[in-house]
Amino acid sequence: MKVDGNSPVERKDLYSGVHEVDKHQETKKKNDVEKADAEKDKISLSGKAKEISELKATIDQIPDVRTDKIDAVKHAIDTGNYNIDARKIAQKILEEL
Repeated sequence: MKVDGNSPVERKDLYSGVHEVDKHQETKKKNDVEKADAEKDKISLSGKAKEISELKATIDQIPDVRTDKIDAVKHAIDTGNYNIDARKIAQKILEEL
């Protein structure tokens, strides 16, 4: 007796079926990730925050050391024209206390 339609599944058919399922799952994951990225929080800065950001950038461009003042004091010391006022120094010390 012969039964039709009950033949064993060939390996290549089984592999291609599994491969199609894997492709579908990968596509679904990729779509889910893209959707999640699109739904992330967005930040918008107020006018005040933008102004603060611009001011910070300007401040960052200013050097920490004012070389022009340092050079002037060095020159005054070298030429003997740098005078120290002891009263001003004492007054500033007392102000800090």
